[in-house]
Amino acid sequence: MSLNEYTGRTIELEVSRKTEYGYFLTDGEQDVLLHKNDMNRELELVEGSTVPVFLYVDSMGRLTATTTIPTVSVDEYGWATVVDRKPGIGVFLDIGLRKDILLGEEDLPVVESVWPEQGDQIYITLRVNKNNRIYARMATDPVIESIMVPADREDFNRNVHGYIYRTARVGSWIYTAEGFKGFIHESQRKREPRIGEKVEGRIIDVKPDGTVNLSLLPRKQEALGEDADIIMEYLDSRNGAMPFSDKSMAEDILERFGMSKGSFKRALGRLLKEGKIYQEQGWTYKKEQESSEE
Repeated sequence: MSLNEYTGRTIELEVSRKTEYGYFLTDGEQDVLLHKNDMNRELELVEGSTVPVFLYVDSMGRLTATTTIPTVSVDEYGWATVVDRKPGIGVFLDIGLRKDILLGEEDLPVVESVWPEQGDQIYITLRVNKNNRIYARMATDPVIESIMVPADREDFNRNVHGYIYRTARVGSWIYTAEGFKGFIHESQRKREPRIGEKVEGRIIDVKPDGTVNLSLLPRKQEALGEDADIIMEYLDSRNGAMPFSDKSMAEDILERFGMSKGSFKRALGRLLKEGKIYQEQGWTYKKEQESSEE
């Protein structure tokens, strides 16, 4: 088996000879350079000894060895950090090597707005193309299912966080810190999260197979507070009076406040109960403002 077939994998090779650039390693038939810049500086090698190395192709297209063993390799999955994003090309990932690995645009969503950004985390493996170049490949559903931890009913309503590994208009799929595989329906998120983005949510359903459904929306009480704050901020921007009330049209409320009429009415009810507002002739006023506008 040619050493080229070990590209993207770890192999143990024999130290053949030392050069000014590092060491040549061999499998008995083919030599490969272990450059001094690809070595642990504390490592001392002698001819005839063996050393585990990871094989990859350098920027000149040459097969190269490194004593840095990444957590990800061909057929082995691990987490990688996004270090750069190039529109029309893909994103580059740090797996511990001197050379960053490309996750090409063909393996990413068509919509670039949900591509990973710097600092995002992606669960990947490596693939080698016909030119012996190494690329990243994202984990698929079956891979996530093979490592997932099944949730149980006691996990219902639990707060969790994790990383998005697949996303679409209908929803997003997440792998949580607990090892749960989860799905976030489009109705349970305010926006479509990026691949690799860390998100926090709560479990709203536990399926018989141990997978979970998550919501990224705040709990009703938390949302009520946010909606009430939005209304008060709008009142402040209009000197304490606005031409909206619980009788306003749903589409007008959605356009102005970005919330449903039900959410708007609940927030108004809270503010009325707290004595912060009052309503008169289809208008809403801050409590301290007693005069109405024409």
